[in-house]
Amino acid sequence: MKHIVIVGATSAMAEHCARIWAEREDCLFSLIARDQDRCTRIQKDLETRNPNTQCRLHQVNFIDPAAISELITRVSAIPVDIALIAHGTLPDQQACEEDLSLCEHTLTINGTSPVMFAEAFAKQMAPLDHGHIALIGSVAGDRGRKSNYVYGAAKGLVTRYAQGLQHRFAKSGVRVTLVKPGPTKTPMTQAMPNADSFADVREVAQQILKAIDSRRETAYVPIKWALIMMIIRHLPRTVFNRMNI
Repeated sequence: MKHIVIVGATSAMAEHCARIWAEREDCLFSLIARDQDRCTRIQKDLETRNPNTQCRLHQVNFIDPAAISELITRVSAIPVDIALIAHGTLPDQQACEEDLSLCEHTLTINGTSPVMFAEAFAKQMAPLDHGHIALIGSVAGDRGRKSNYVYGAAKGLVTRYAQGLQHRFAKSGVRVTLVKPGPTKTPMTQAMPNADSFADVREVAQQILKAIDSRRETAYVPIKWALIMMIIRHLPRTVFNRMNI
């Protein structure tokens, strides 16, 4: 039975990934989340979809290095096949500009925290030469833009970290996948302009699992964002500065 650990298990993307995994095979899920009531509801849903599913629920301080290390060490007593790190927030950029505490929290929960979890998993997987770490980044991390540069800076950190981790494990049995979703229909984005045009979360989840299954290093989902972000990354500064993005 595959052991899958999901950090941020109550996020919409993570929940839909878990549903797909449960529907296609028997899994042991270790679900890590802050909201344990909602996590319990997800557990019941997964067990309904596949009666052979097993779930273990865990709660932790997502910004406490010692607590993260202790939990991942304990969870890894059963070797982890896949670790999906999917937690995060999407605050308003202007609010971050006006509130330094929110700015700090945004950088920590979207950048530093995923890195700490990934390092904790890497420490457990390296001696076994086995395991797959999947990090949910964002297209926002590809180039700093005025509309979301604090969030984008955090996701840029995740991108650079994932690249380094991939280099570290390039000649080993440990795999690292960085997933960069574009705007997706989730509770986190429902108040955003044009939210109805965003990608369907289940379709995004299917592409996340496809990227993990194929051991891709980087996956833009939907795939069109690979081309869009390539163009944005290479726009001359004089052109970029005239854009309202």
